[in-house]
Amino acid sequence: MRTATTVEGSAGDWKELTSFVVEAEQLGLDVCWVAEAWGTDAPSPLGYLAARTDRILLGSGVMQLGTRSPVTIAQTAMTLQQLSEGRFLLGLGASGPQVMEGLHGIPFDRPLARMRETVEIVRRVFTGEKLSYDGDRFTIPLPGGQGRPMRLSMRPVSVPIYLATLSPKMLELTGEVADGWLGTSFIPEAAATAYFAHLDAGLTRSGRTRADLDICQGAEVNIIGEDELSTVLGSRKMELAFSLGGMGTGSTNFYNDAYSRQGWADIAAHVRDRWQAGDRAGASALITDEMVLATTLIGTEDMVRARLAAWKSAGVDTVRLYPAGDSLHARLKNLGQAIDLINELER
Repeated sequence: MRTATTVEGSAGDWKELTSFVVEAEQLGLDVCWVAEAWGTDAPSPLGYLAARTDRILLGSGVMQLGTRSPVTIAQTAMTLQQLSEGRFLLGLGASGPQVMEGLHGIPFDRPLARMRETVEIVRRVFTGEKLSYDGDRFTIPLPGGQGRPMRLSMRPVSVPIYLATLSPKMLELTGEVADGWLGTSFIPEAAATAYFAHLDAGLTRSGRTRADLDICQGAEVNIIGEDELSTVLGSRKMELAFSLGGMGTGSTNFYNDAYSRQGWADIAAHVRDRWQAGDRAGASALITDEMVLATTLIGTEDMVRARLAAWKSAGVDTVRLYPAGDSLHARLKNLGQAIDLINELER
């Protein structure tokens, strides 16, 4: 399995963030993804990190559909691929209605069609050909206008495209058109039906197999002593309650749906109801230890080693590690230990 991490610049401490990525590269990390969400953008830090690193792959994890035109996404990807000398990975995600409509004022409608057409247009731009596209969401050039098909004044590039998806139809699309899948809320014991059945359906439709898709899964990693476990799980429950209750709206929450498909439908529904009603503590109290441990890499070294083995057995190709810690040193220590455990599994 390859190793990866995700960083974001929302905290604003760019010196520490850069030090973390540079040190992570020296620890042997393979990939660094830069998040966007509702904080800083992804491309700006990626350009800076490309200049500060030498080997590590750098990816947008993720750029959000709708906030940029497909051609702007392609331009950004091609620029970052050149700046990084071929180390860039393009990660795309549909986000959700709260961010798209509540923050950007962009309708969150037909995300499946928008994703498919965006990938098709971006790939055409990468080839250097003149762009002419007639789809349901995008038509280029604009009909009835004065424009004619154009190509970018940049040399063609090849950039792997990863999709961050959770819903069944989006997972099928990922298997059909993407080079990699950026997953989350992943329980290896339930992944066959919750995720892989849908990914495999898309892969079959495109005449490919699982070997053609990089399965990249992410989770918090926190290697601790047994005496610390109860305290750490308690703090993590509030974060999971936010994912199930606050990451979306009362009717649309892809994280809640993912946990529901993996055996926790009743709890996930109650957590969302409590959170939406403003009862944050009540929502957090519903989260069980098992829910946290099943989807994270939290625990003693032996516990984390066992969970990593389960991920590997389930078919994960790249482990995206979110190292816990209240200091740069603590996060790097967690990351280094996790990398060592993964390397141990690969030997």
